[in-house]
Amino acid sequence: MANTRSAIKRMKQNEKRRQRNRAARSTIRSSVKNARTAIDAKSADAKTVVHDAIRTLDQAVSRGIMHRNTAARKKSSLAKKLNTLS
Repeated sequence: MANTRSAIKRMKQNEKRRQRNRAARSTIRSSVKNARTAIDAKSADAKTVVHDAIRTLDQAVSRGIMHRNTAARKKSSLAKKLNTLS
């Protein structure tokens, strides 16, 4: 357990950030999964779903939740799958 006031404050901040990042990662995973299922189902709105997933990934990078290379890899993978559909 933390002894100093600053350490206690730091623990509270870390917990808040952990919860926020956890929720954001869940949203990202859901978005990417929805895009993949839309592509696999050859859905008519697959392009918009993929576009939304890419936007979510970009937002995660800008907020520091995900590394930019990881997001780039996921975006590339989605784009590649989408292009095989067309």
